[in-house]
Amino acid sequence: PSTSTPLYVDRHLKYHGLIQAFSRTNRVLHGAKPCGNILDFRAQREAVDDAIALFSGEAGERAREIWLVDPAPVVVVKLSEAVQQLEDFMQSQGVDCRPGEVASLKGDEARATFINCFRKVQRIRTQLDQYTDLDPELRETIDKLLPEDDLRAFRGVYLDVAQELKARQEKTPDPNDPIRQLDFEFVLFDSALIDYDYIMKLIARFTGQPPRKQKISREQIIGLLAGNAKFLDEREDMVEYINTLTEGKGLDEQAIREGYERFKAEKNARELAVIAEKHGLSPDALQGFIDSILSRRIFDPDALTELLRPLGLGWKVRAQKELELMDDLTPLLRKQAEGQEISGLEVYAQ
Repeated sequence: PSTSTPLYVDRHLKYHGLIQAFSRTNRVLHGAKPCGNILDFRAQREAVDDAIALFSGEAGERAREIWLVDPAPVVVVKLSEAVQQLEDFMQSQGVDCRPGEVASLKGDEARATFINCFRKVQRIRTQLDQYTDLDPELRETIDKLLPEDDLRAFRGVYLDVAQELKARQEKTPDPNDPIRQLDFEFVLFDSALIDYDYIMKLIARFTGQPPRKQKISREQIIGLLAGNAKFLDEREDMVEYINTLTEGKGLDEQAIREGYERFKAEKNARELAVIAEKHGLSPDALQGFIDSILSRRIFDPDALTELLRPLGLGWKVRAQKELELMDDLTPLLRKQAEGQEISGLEVYAQ
């Protein structure tokens, strides 16, 4: 996740003026920006302490605990403890603490515990990303605790497990089920720096360089996609598309974008044809049904009835057929909606 823009202070401030100025950088919004950064060129430590004590109603260090984040070395200790907890848990399950071993965890309770353990690691790493003055020795310590490649791989595994458990969480009525209590905090895995445009530029760079001179590899791009929550719904398509490309082919960004749109359209058409054949429907009729839903972002049950009318089914059989069709169709609709809600479709998520 990206670091926040610092507030540069080059004048003396006191009390209300100081708090008001400092508060401008503390609009955190969500977990990807857990704190604000302030660079003070006037050495106002005493004025800061006085203002914090006055406006917090607390004195001394207690006031500082409320208003100020821990120094970076203290946060690094917390990271070390969180990584150790993750390692202890993985070892208690009889597996090594490596991203590839998460798939070997057995049962929802174990996977839920992994979610909680690694989410804590990611939250602290996100906090450390906000520090702009980490010295090289401290950065080396952070990397040794969990190297960047391992961290990126763990993020991808986390998102895979979290996405699966999240889907089941919405359908689980049992309040004692371990996945019911999970808070996945996907925002911790959403980098503002790595967006769709950024990925398209990387892919263009990848295809434009001869294999022996590659500065960005196919695997690195896929790793960025895997570890970023922004691409959860589209990651599979993007990875498949990247795997069709050839290094050194020299495609520019516009060609990459157009190629990706064609790839998605062709894949969607193939998936729709399979569903239509499975349920004995005309592909054109099914495509029209989908287009109508996506254009209005509203699911119309009467349109579903009309779609199945040519099959001549009795009402009981038709009702079952509707459920079976929508079970296959709902994931396709959600993907093509690109994150936008389709009103009325939630009944088929139960």
